[in-house]
Amino acid sequence: MALVYQPVMQLSGILVSLLGWVLSCLTTYLPQWKNLNLELNELEIWTMGLWQACVVQEEGGMQCKDFDSFLALPPELRISRILMFFSNGSGLLGLLLSGFGLDCLKIGERQQEQKKRLLLFGGMLFWISGITAVVPVSWVAHSTVQEFWDENIPDIVPRWDFGEALFVGWLAGFCLILGGSLLNCTICSTEVHPSSVRYAVAEQQDQCQRLETETRP
Repeated sequence: MALVYQPVMQLSGILVSLLGWVLSCLTTYLPQWKNLNLELNELEIWTMGLWQACVVQEEGGMQCKDFDSFLALPPELRISRILMFFSNGSGLLGLLLSGFGLDCLKIGERQQEQKKRLLLFGGMLFWISGITAVVPVSWVAHSTVQEFWDENIPDIVPRWDFGEALFVGWLAGFCLILGGSLLNCTICSTEVHPSSVRYAVAEQQDQCQRLETETRP
């Protein structure tokens, strides 16, 4: 029964990790990391992302302007850029490695140990990718909360609020960590794969046949 569920868990881990990686890439470029509602003009909503600031108008759509300088950004946004790039890169590498380690892939059927190592490395990369996706969105959320409740800022000054990209980033990190966990759980199985048993039996039969031919007068 474990042999039946093992490929299913591997495919589930890959698909969940793929979803997390796509969401992580989407989080990187979404401009809705922070939202700002102006009480004086409720028809406009300002948003801020890692790359640009946008204003959403009820009748004029969305207009965005890229940030002029990387060094002029707040520290949490600068480091978030680096961490999100690292998350996307490690997630992509994890997809490539774990994809070649799947049992349903016919390539490398005789090298089960190498395929297990690929799955292990892929699962670990998914964990790293998930953690590095959760850290920046959590940091930005923490700084937003601190600024929102800062008593030194006058009440008339508008406050930034959570943007939709933060929730997408949290979901991406959860999917990546869950996908990596599913892949690593399949490695814990000590059952022998049917393909390896089939090749082992075939090799034993070949050896027996060679011994018979050598012993014949």
